[in-house]
Amino acid sequence: MPISITLIGGPTALIEIDGFRLLTDPTFDAPGAYQLPHVKLEKTLGPALRPDAIGPVDAVLLSHDQHSDNLDNSGRDYLHKVKRVLTTEAGAKRLGGHAEGLAPWATTHIKDRDGCTLTITATPARHGPAGIEPLSGDVIGFVVSSSRKDTSAVYISGDTTWFDGVAEVARRFTCGVVLPFAGAAQTRGPFHLTMDTNDTIETARAFPDAMIVPVHTEGWAHFRQNSEDLRKTFDLLGFGTRLRLLEPGVPTVIEAP
Repeated sequence: MPISITLIGGPTALIEIDGFRLLTDPTFDAPGAYQLPHVKLEKTLGPALRPDAIGPVDAVLLSHDQHSDNLDNSGRDYLHKVKRVLTTEAGAKRLGGHAEGLAPWATTHIKDRDGCTLTITATPARHGPAGIEPLSGDVIGFVVSSSRKDTSAVYISGDTTWFDGVAEVARRFTCGVVLPFAGAAQTRGPFHLTMDTNDTIETARAFPDAMIVPVHTEGWAHFRQNSEDLRKTFDLLGFGTRLRLLEPGVPTVIEAP
């Protein structure tokens, strides 16, 4: 079955799969600045859709809770209004309430009244180069698999660069749709905290049966690359037909190539 994805802005996307509705890292604030302990982040674009225009969701897939470009002030308010919040174990302790913590490779399920089930598996993520963990904190991605055999699995990378953990996801799962968190985010020094064009190409090669649908490419000043950089890279290296760029606010049906 086809999967519909609506880009809302930055890392925030609505994924509709077999009647279920999932939202990634909610960011709904207007443009503005965020002073964090060691860095100042500037949001340059507001969301394409406000929370009340999205409608109900079955779960929020929150890769991590500590950075404003993945969970801003309005996003935190939004978490109180949804049924389930799936995030890191440390993040669930900080957020409290109905947040559920998942370690990498742990699974949980969402079921509907007709017996259809989504299995959500937390996946490893590394928010920058090796050794960054004490600074960046815990991050996870997600694989969403349906009990319907004709629906492709979806991999949502979360804030990560290409590393062995992403390669292991590709070894364990056959995914028809991959959402890499790209943008080559750079805040503290001359290294990237999310996927750059090279990492995204590596991910495309690791998932040869997947359509690549990048998010986290626009909307923040510390993103060093954008969707046009990805388009040029994919076209040059012969992967262009497997890249699907989303227009913000527009539901887009994605089918595996």
